[in-house]
Amino acid sequence: MLVLVAPGQGAQTPGFLTPWLELPGAADRVAAWSDAIGLDLVHYGTEADAEAIRDTAVAQPLLVAAGLLSATALGEVAPGAVAGHSVGEITAAALAAVLDDTDALRLVRRRGQAMAEASAVTPTGMAALLGGDPEVTLPHLEKLGLTPANVNGAGQIVAAGTLEQIDALVAQKPEGVRRVVPLKVAGAFHTEHMAPAVSELEKAAAELAPADPSVPYVSNRDGARVATGTEVLERLVGQLANPVRWDLCMETFQQLGATALLEVCPGGTLTGLAKRAMPGVKTLALKTPDDLDAARALIAEHSPAAPADPQTA
Repeated sequence: MLVLVAPGQGAQTPGFLTPWLELPGAADRVAAWSDAIGLDLVHYGTEADAEAIRDTAVAQPLLVAAGLLSATALGEVAPGAVAGHSVGEITAAALAAVLDDTDALRLVRRRGQAMAEASAVTPTGMAALLGGDPEVTLPHLEKLGLTPANVNGAGQIVAAGTLEQIDALVAQKPEGVRRVVPLKVAGAFHTEHMAPAVSELEKAAAELAPADPSVPYVSNRDGARVATGTEVLERLVGQLANPVRWDLCMETFQQLGATALLEVCPGGTLTGLAKRAMPGVKTLALKTPDDLDAARALIAEHSPAAPADPQTA
């Protein structure tokens, strides 16, 4: 069974969209999305530097656009489940047909703007802790006033808080943690610092008419499968100020019988976690169109065959 997943903020790199725009129809599609949301996705995905695409209001729609573009390039896919990490949940909502692509991009544009505004109130950030025992790490974070914003499994927790708290963490890493790596994000996402953004996203979500997921949709909140489009949107809104439990999402993938995990562009982060936490599950990350043939082969091996057309069978 194939799981299709979408990465979150921090996965973007300068120019990463360039090769994808060379695919037939891709440039026109991204240009139309750019017009719909008032943001030049082509510029930011091809020419902008690392600092420009670190901006939350830019990074989030750029990541969703890249995920949708790369997923479309795969052709027909029948995953056994979909999920996304943080902003990748909006990509996953579109992959599950809860939202159409344009509505997903309009929603993520509002999300990114609201989170950028919330981040500007107090200088905040996030840092990944590699290794260590959660029973030791979590009390240490609490002592420093930090929130475990992402519990990613595979020995990785991402802490979030003020820049002073992040600096204290770097200077006083918990026992057993190998490294503390500050992330390329501009705020303490999935913490109380994002509370002002929740009401803004609620307003944006209220304008949409979600459909129920066409395939099992696994939520960051608790790794649960979500059956209705209305609940998907409710969870997307609430998740802004609550931790991402990717560890529980991976547990659900295994319970569903996952045999392969495919990460849409810009892939790499979630496949890395899966390699450590989901032994025996094949993984593949879409980074450039050169990965498409291998991805299609993985899909053919791990997705159910499409039903025969009764008129031609």
